[in-house]
Amino acid sequence: MVETAGRVTLWGVEVFVAIAEERSISAAARRLGASNSAVSQQLSNIETALATLLVDRSARPLGLTPAGELFSRRARAILDEAEMARAELAMGDHAALSRLRLGMIEDFDADVTPRLLSEMADSFARTRFLLETGPSHRLNDQLDARALDVIVAADIAAPADWMEVHPLLEEPFVAAVPRGAGGALAELRELPLIQYSARHRMGRVIAEHLAREDLAPAHRFELDSYHAIMAMVAAGAGWTILTPLGVLRAHRFVEAVDIHPLPVAPLSRRISLSARAGVLGEMPGQLADRLRRLLGELIVAPAVARYGFLEGDLRLL
Repeated sequence: MVETAGRVTLWGVEVFVAIAEERSISAAARRLGASNSAVSQQLSNIETALATLLVDRSARPLGLTPAGELFSRRARAILDEAEMARAELAMGDHAALSRLRLGMIEDFDADVTPRLLSEMADSFARTRFLLETGPSHRLNDQLDARALDVIVAADIAAPADWMEVHPLLEEPFVAAVPRGAGGALAELRELPLIQYSARHRMGRVIAEHLAREDLAPAHRFELDSYHAIMAMVAAGAGWTILTPLGVLRAHRFVEAVDIHPLPVAPLSRRISLSARAGVLGEMPGQLADRLRRLLGELIVAPAVARYGFLEGDLRLL
């Protein structure tokens, strides 16, 4: 094995950036899939090569020294350039891309994600696909940390200057009520609200919107599962606010519930594809085009056909 102590290696730079962002050796090791000892040794190696301490190991959480703060900006630039070089080499021939780390919101698990991966497998015959599903805020954090290459998630903030963003879909929030209960505000006031968990951003957005509308319905349940929420609505336990994607994901309950426009001011969210700008060439834009076609076929068309009031509000971007 070639001795790397005393040299600045790309792996050493990646380890340093992970430590700088996680402020912990163990957290950086988990993120990189390495052992604590290997990460600690790489940090020592790069500090030896640069003849300066980069990390204050006595602080909890770990802190950067002034030299570490200075080097962190250069280190991130080094990683960005390395990513771009790898992508440019790979994108000369799409089929040569060896790995794509894709993050998708859970809303697409049942239909869009499997179709997308199946189609991409045909186009990228030698590519290994690594899929991560989860809430939008977590996917954005992983893209920021370079743990994912491309994400499809709900917009949660203004895009950072290092991101390229391709809007895909806008969807309105709707009211799901027990079959025959009616969707007027006066009728819904008689039912408890089954809330989407405020531990997730979507739940907080809904709660903030209701507060702006001066609506504080009684609630006993706060859940983070579309299936559990829709099951309770179907059983007559209350009503809820969610999106058409949530309704379609819990499709087994749609016959037992009615879907209505919100009985208050409209509320919507936007879903976009995001990647690090300039790293994957034209692929993010091409992937966004493919996704729009799938979303139109698998989401927009069937939802509008079933719930005509969605036409114009549930739309591709």
